[in-house]
Amino acid sequence: MNFNKGPRQRLKASDFNQVTKDLLASATSIYRCLVVCNMAELTIQLTPSLVKMMTRRTSQVRGELKTKMRTLMASFFGFRASRSIPTIKQNCDLAESLKEGSRFVFKDWEMKRGIYKTGLIQEAMNHMWFTNQCDEGIVHAKYFDPLPVQTIALILTAIECCIDEWMTGLKEDIKFSSLAYSPVYYLHLDSLQWFDKRTAAYKLLGKIGVNLLDVARMHAGVDPFMAAVTIKSFTDDIFDEAIREHEDEAREAQEEGGGD
Repeated sequence: MNFNKGPRQRLKASDFNQVTKDLLASATSIYRCLVVCNMAELTIQLTPSLVKMMTRRTSQVRGELKTKMRTLMASFFGFRASRSIPTIKQNCDLAESLKEGSRFVFKDWEMKRGIYKTGLIQEAMNHMWFTNQCDEGIVHAKYFDPLPVQTIALILTAIECCIDEWMTGLKEDIKFSSLAYSPVYYLHLDSLQWFDKRTAAYKLLGKIGVNLLDVARMHAGVDPFMAAVTIKSFTDDIFDEAIREHEDEAREAQEEGGGD
C-alpha cells in the first residue's frame, strides 16, 4: 500500500494493491445491499481504514436512490418545472393530494386502489438494483429474495422525499438524510408490517414482493424462473453416482498399476 504522509490524509482506493481493491469492491457492494435490506452486519474481516472507506461509500446509497427517484417520480405523477402561476398551483395541489393519506403508495392514487402496487416501486427496483445482469440485485440475489419489507419502506420514503420537494409548487432540493427521514421510514415500515399481518391469510405483501422481483429480474435480462435454480436442486443420487465414479476410477488405476 502507498500511504501519503500526514495525519489528515484520506485513504483512497488507489492506495491499496489489486487484491485489496477487489476485496473492498466486493465488500462495499455487499454492504450496500445490507444497508437497503436492513440486515446483519458484514462478516468479512477488514481493517479499520477499509471499513471507514467502505461505510463512507455506502452512506451515498440513500442519495443515489433519491436522485434516481427524483426524475422517475416527477414524470410518473406529472410534475412540471415552470414558474407560471397556474403550473405552480397545479404542482402544489398535486403534491398535497399525493401526500394526503399516503395516496402515492396506491396503483390508482386518486381512487386509492391497489395499495403498495404503485409502479414507482417497480421503477425504483429496476433502476437501482436490477439495471443489468451484473447489478447488485442479481449478483447478490440472496439479499433480495424474498424481498425485504425494509427495502420497500426505503423506496416509499425516497418517493415521499421527492414529493416533498414539490410542496411549494416549485422544485426544491431537500436532502434525503437519515435524521430528517428516519421517522418517515419507520411509519412506512410499520404500515407495511401491519398490512402484512392484517392480510396474512392471503399473503398479499409476499405476492407483491414476488411480482416485483420477477419483473425486476426480467428488466435485468435474467429469467426469473432460472434465477431460482441453485445447486440445491441436485438430489442425493447424483452425489452417490459421483462417489461410485471416483471409486471405479481409483480401482481401475490400482489394477493398471498392479499389472506393470
